Amino acid sequence: MAGKIDWTEQVKGMLKAELKRKGVTYSQLVEKLSQLGIEETEVNIRNKIARGGFTAVFFIQCLEAIGCQSLRLSD
Repeated sequence: MAGKIDWTEQVKGMLKAELKRKGVTYSQLVEKLSQLGIEETEVNIRNKIARGGFTAVFFIQCLEAIGCQSLRLSD
């Protein structure tokens, strides 16, 4: 039987991977979210992603902001 999945770490890793893949820093993410009318600070984003405690809405907003059109759920 497979080990228990830590879903928080899984989703946090997905977002961090997409940011890295697109070459987007947290500072740049703030700017890109702002263009969508979403006001966040770099510190806020850094804390949310470090904790992994963010909503699905925030996750999708970030993906939209960086131009991610598809997401791979597993290797």
